Amino acid sequence: MKPVIENPPGLPPRRVSVAPMLEWSDRHCRQFHRHITRHTWLYTEMVTTGSLMHGDVQRHLEFNPDEHPVALQLGGSEPADLAQCAKMGQEWGYDEINLNCGCPSERVQKGAFGACLMAEPQLVADCVKAMRDAVSIDVTVKHRIGINDVDSYEFMRDFVGTVAEAGCSTFIVHARTAILKGLSPRENREIPPLKYDYAYRLKQEFPALEIILNGGIKTADEMEVHLQHVDGVMIGREAYHNPYFMADFDARFYGDHARINTREEILELMIPYIHRQLELYGNNGKGLRLNSVIRHMLGLMMGLVGARAFRQTLSDSKLLAAGKPEILLDALARMKTVSAFDRSADKPDEPV
Repeated sequence: MKPVIENPPGLPPRRVSVAPMLEWSDRHCRQFHRHITRHTWLYTEMVTTGSLMHGDVQRHLEFNPDEHPVALQLGGSEPADLAQCAKMGQEWGYDEINLNCGCPSERVQKGAFGACLMAEPQLVADCVKAMRDAVSIDVTVKHRIGINDVDSYEFMRDFVGTVAEAGCSTFIVHARTAILKGLSPRENREIPPLKYDYAYRLKQEFPALEIILNGGIKTADEMEVHLQHVDGVMIGREAYHNPYFMADFDARFYGDHARINTREEILELMIPYIHRQLELYGNNGKGLRLNSVIRHMLGLMMGLVGARAFRQTLSDSKLLAAGKPEILLDALARMKTVSAFDRSADKPDEPV
């Protein structure tokens, strides 16, 4: 059954967004991030067309109304299937449909989508046109700068130009080449060199297009530099491992100087949310466990004295088995105790 969710009016610009990350950016993670930043765009994990057409639609598409603005990323290469799934996404209330043309995993290679699609720009154009004909919300494309040993600027430019002719006006550029053989997905996020200048040149050559830069961005200062050349920036792993660095995004990038939640307030806000989720899904055969939500919050205290004790508490299997969301407050209390009395914790936490 389709939930009653309406797209909110007056969506903020996509100046800042959090990348779609497999096994990370689920609805619990997005709910947590929304307590840190109100205006940053949030993206789902990639959802394949097969999962939607032959699987549990509610499990894949359900989200929390206050996640807006939120985008659904689809994986697939059949225009008709993508159109049908894009329509589902709009019916469920998503604000944008994004086509994955950048994932290099073996799974997507077997399905001939993801980064493989960069070799078939006309097919991507057909997919975009089919989705645009099916929905009234934005259809965007996330892609790499090249694949394997084909990584010239001209290759990427021609790909974008062909897809833009089909009506796509927003391109999210992961500024690395995708190496489809020999590198793991993780290595594909780290080894191929970043070429931000490709995205900069793309914006110069296609000024009417919205160009968003992704890849290796870790600080707000870096983001401000990139925003002098492109329309938006998308952050990935840093948003997950060090989420509170997003706390000043609303003021810095959207001009919203409303009071931000403290780390402790975020924990307090998440407790009733987790209770509701466990009541709805923990006892009805779907098997939601406390750690499904808690795991996304391990980095909240990154950089603070005692953060290691905070993470250790939230990773304690016995405490998690008890199924009590108040473990968040226990972790906070232990962190404060360690900070106050354990002199070995006098240095700030190191990144995990």
